[in-house]
Amino acid sequence: MATKAPKVNIYVWEGLDRKGASVKGETSGASIALIKAQLRKQGISPQKVRKRPVSLFSKGKKIKPLDIALFTRQMATMMRAGVPLLQSFDIIGEGNENPNMRKLVDEIKQEVAAGNSFASSLRKKPQYFDDLYCNLVDAGEQAGALETLLDRVATYKEKTEALKAKLKKAMTYPIAVVVVAIIVTGILLIKVVPQFQSVFSSFGAKLPAFTLMVMGLSEVVQEWWYVILGAMLAAVFAFKRAMKQSEKFRNGIDRVLLKITIVGPILYKSAVARYARTLSTTFSAGVPLVEALTSVAGATGNVVFRNAVNSIKADVSSGTQLNVSMRTTGAFPSLAIQMTAIGEESGALDEMLDKVASFYEAEVDNMVDSLTSLMEPIIMSVLGVLVGGLVIAMYLPIFQLGNAV
Repeated sequence: MATKAPKVNIYVWEGLDRKGASVKGETSGASIALIKAQLRKQGISPQKVRKRPVSLFSKGKKIKPLDIALFTRQMATMMRAGVPLLQSFDIIGEGNENPNMRKLVDEIKQEVAAGNSFASSLRKKPQYFDDLYCNLVDAGEQAGALETLLDRVATYKEKTEALKAKLKKAMTYPIAVVVVAIIVTGILLIKVVPQFQSVFSSFGAKLPAFTLMVMGLSEVVQEWWYVILGAMLAAVFAFKRAMKQSEKFRNGIDRVLLKITIVGPILYKSAVARYARTLSTTFSAGVPLVEALTSVAGATGNVVFRNAVNSIKADVSSGTQLNVSMRTTGAFPSLAIQMTAIGEESGALDEMLDKVASFYEAEVDNMVDSLTSLMEPIIMSVLGVLVGGLVIAMYLPIFQLGNAV
């Protein structure tokens, strides 16, 4: 039975080097005594060693997928340079600015130091390392080519996160502007319109229909703003809860998103890119095609493609060629199918899939940039109509009064 690994902390130290110069730094370890012993081995005479205080803000800093991608790239670089595995953990952990990431690296190091394999140590952290990641690392350890597999995993993670960032950029910008437009409109209806309404009450003249409509809307918002705000927050909460708990609801949203103009093609091509990138990475690592498709199904990010990949897996298991199965599903573009066919005929399936992934990633990149450029004038027009309409509605009676005079 394996003993429990000691708790690792970050210690701040000050000391003198062999030349008597003052030096200081941070080192991870299980106790102050071990830190002092480690420093003496490095030729440093420790004077002060204390546990580093944890900042209230840094403690809550979450580990993001980009942190895992950077960790993977650093591990690949260390292994390729011939640095021992345990020493690589020390170097990466001490150089990371995220305390939670340092803690994660130290925990993995302790697991490996206790005699566990790198892959099995990663499997104990499923919230950070998925099955695909762990399987590829396991394949690298068994084949004696861990540095090569880590490099491929790092490239896969970097490409995947870059693609996610592009999609997030495409979705976040218009949503943020719409939220700002709603807030500005609400402020105008609650604070500005009532000021004009008190002025118009002294006119004693019939107000334009447009002005009356805006004033009526203002009265409704003033009286029921908390209900409206509560309904909007409740709708957002209900949507997030449904997305988290209802698979049927998530699948329905996935299908609807693919049919939305402009946004749909971006999501479609990004799903194709993820499919090709994941399959290329796993297949080039020596994972059998049927087994690789199991990992690919969960990596596509859309139920339409997940079902398509599961169908492909069943067909390939019965001896059907990959490109034929892809064509049968009707979910993949002809370019991806043709490139897959060429790869199967030439024996370079992983290379062809990599080119497919790069092509569609570039397509998503261009479409997101085009969407951003297109959305800017559209959003400005919407804001102009909302704010300008309210301003015109309020000044229209003044203009009519001026014409009467």
